[in-house]
Amino acid sequence: MEEFQYEIVKLPAYRGIGLKWDGSYAEISTLKKLIIRMSSRVGELDHAVNQEVQLGLSYHRRNDGFVHYSVYEVSDMQQVPDGMVEIHVPEMTYLKTHHKKGKDIGQTYKKILQWLKESDYVPYVDRNEVYYDDLAIKHERYPVDRDLNDPHFDILIPIDRKK
Repeated sequence: MEEFQYEIVKLPAYRGIGLKWDGSYAEISTLKKLIIRMSSRVGELDHAVNQEVQLGLSYHRRNDGFVHYSVYEVSDMQQVPDGMVEIHVPEMTYLKTHHKKGKDIGQTYKKILQWLKESDYVPYVDRNEVYYDDLAIKHERYPVDRDLNDPHFDILIPIDRKK
């Protein structure tokens, strides 16, 4: 079995602007369309920090699905274009791993869960929210050159030390 490669990273707070999707697992095909639509609108973000990396921020606050923000990191100078939303992500510590093209995304997430069970960390959760997934918050960073049907991307799971 392939070794699970990861690193623990602390990232500063940042601001993202883009499109929000709030849907059920049955509606997942509409999410892919929203992500593609956001990638075509990045030109509207004059103050994007890196137009080469699209962010997917998922929050499992629904028992039948999740809330997803398809955004780009932007500077404070960026205005919010029509139809877009902004999200502020606080400074956090993450388990970071890379999902390789040609691999099963579900398997990558299983490896993350297994690593967490055996580690000194737990997934971070906002105590004021209710979540419906073992990995309540999933942040993914997609390079613009990815294959939408078989993507490669970085996965960042916010974590806390076990008490």
